[in-house]
Amino acid sequence: MMNSDKVIQVEGLTKMFGDFTAVNAITFNVEKGEIFGFLGANGAGKTTAMKMLIGISTPTSGAATVAGFDVFTQAEDIKKNIGYMSQKFALYDDLTVKENITFFGGIYGLSRKIIKEKSDILITELGLEKVASQLVGSLPLGWKQKLSFSVALIHDPKIVFLDEPTGGVDPITRRQFWEMIYKAANEGTTVFVTTHYMDEAEYCDRVSIMVNGKIEALDTPKKLKEQFKAENMNDVFLKLARG
Repeated sequence: MMNSDKVIQVEGLTKMFGDFTAVNAITFNVEKGEIFGFLGANGAGKTTAMKMLIGISTPTSGAATVAGFDVFTQAEDIKKNIGYMSQKFALYDDLTVKENITFFGGIYGLSRKIIKEKSDILITELGLEKVASQLVGSLPLGWKQKLSFSVALIHDPKIVFLDEPTGGVDPITRRQFWEMIYKAANEGTTVFVTTHYMDEAEYCDRVSIMVNGKIEALDTPKKLKEQFKAENMNDVFLKLARG
């Protein structure tokens, strides 16, 4: 059933809370190195779907593999093979930049030697040399965001899941952040991103749009705009959301 080129494979995945179906039999695949946009209005079920894929919520029914591991039986293996960046950028404000990198490297099971090497590269690449010993809490939001993304990639995961990663930052910072996403994808990392910024949907290789727990559309941004006779992804989204 499962094909190795596809880094995420989902077949009829469902999550119920009592009588409420939050995610209703969704089916899709994500290819290696793809930037896959996972869109939907608040309450459409996208966060619930993502939680099943990253191994922190058990599905009610259906099937899915992430990085070759089964979401029902191998959730711990999934967690080791993915990066995850939440809306809150889970960095510790009361630790320095260096301490945060060391801490998360340790959680991902990297050796001290590798953490030191990666830490030096990361700080240089992000241009954080001057603030490496400052508390993360004192950094501007855009820097925290870039650091959080880099930390999510520190263990070279096959897939990185980004949940609304650009919330609250200015357009220039958002653009710089997307340049980091492109770089990661070019280096072979698969990027699974949820966003409610429809202009960002245009940057994805393919986009799925969830409405009321179901995937109502899935294609390249170009083809979706043709299909819905829309000028931009925002129009596609509005047409779907209004049903």
